[in-house]
Amino acid sequence: MPKTKISVLIPFKNTAAYLPECIDSILNQTFSDWEAIFVDDHSSDNSAKIVQNYAKNDSRIKCLKNKGSGIITALCTAYDDCNGNLITRMDSDDIMMPKKLQAMQLDLYSKGKGHIALGLVEYFSETGINDGYKRYEKWLNKLISVGCNFNELYKECVIPSPCWMVHRVDFDKCGGFQSNTYPEDYDLAFRFFKFGLKCIPSKNILHRWRDYAVRTSRTSPNYAENSFVDLKLKYFLELSYDNSKTLVLWGAGKKGKKLAALLLKIKIPFEWICDNPKKIGKNIYGKILKPWSTLSEINKSQSIITVANENAQEFMVNYFNQQNKKHMKDYFFFT
Repeated sequence: MPKTKISVLIPFKNTAAYLPECIDSILNQTFSDWEAIFVDDHSSDNSAKIVQNYAKNDSRIKCLKNKGSGIITALCTAYDDCNGNLITRMDSDDIMMPKKLQAMQLDLYSKGKGHIALGLVEYFSETGINDGYKRYEKWLNKLISVGCNFNELYKECVIPSPCWMVHRVDFDKCGGFQSNTYPEDYDLAFRFFKFGLKCIPSKNILHRWRDYAVRTSRTSPNYAENSFVDLKLKYFLELSYDNSKTLVLWGAGKKGKKLAALLLKIKIPFEWICDNPKKIGKNIYGKILKPWSTLSEINKSQSIITVANENAQEFMVNYFNQQNKKHMKDYFFFT
């Protein structure tokens, strides 16, 4: 096996309460050839001091100042200073399982370049995990366990932001952290897909993901739901849209309306359907909502589905299967 060095890139801001546990989990890794590059995104607590004290005792740990402001520039600052041939990211409030780095680097060298090493994740919180995060954890781990993450790419971020690892050459090919688009983890997942990287299945919990009230993903507008919709549509039009087919938008809830407004703004033609009798026939944004049965009258179509109800989704999948339509080619779930 070639000599391996893993660069762990870790932006932080005001996470003094959690940093010692995070750093200790890195120090306790069974794989030892790593560097942990922490970047202080203008903390106002003693986070930087904590990292600096660890760095004094272990040369593998660095503490840098963000060259700009925000997570993306902090990640760029870390990457510019790293030397590893394998790249991964860590959140400063989370915990690595002891064999995380070892397991991921073994997977990457077993499969070779062009792959993403992953691990199952486990949410934890001092106040308990809500049902939304439990569902996301279950859904994400199901994908990771069989390596089919990109099959659900337009639903939600399919690559856990603090639990992936890639070869440096693949990371550079995908543009690394150079994109200024938020949510940056979801944008990176789309670029991994765009450049053809394959997900390696994992059956092991390798990362403990901390949730708390002031976590960035909860409080920053960069991670608001509208940002996800914009990003999904951007990459759909770039990677999946077939303009020789009629685009059909299915659903007139909050996400459906948001997508309709975006499509109208950029002048992408579409038909709008739903199965809610109270909405069929209504004029929204100048578009008349049609019954879902209209879909059978369209010869060649691509459907974006925004309906979140699981029973309704099952019905839709059965309908498309009967029509010999393919998921991620003829229909896409944006839920």
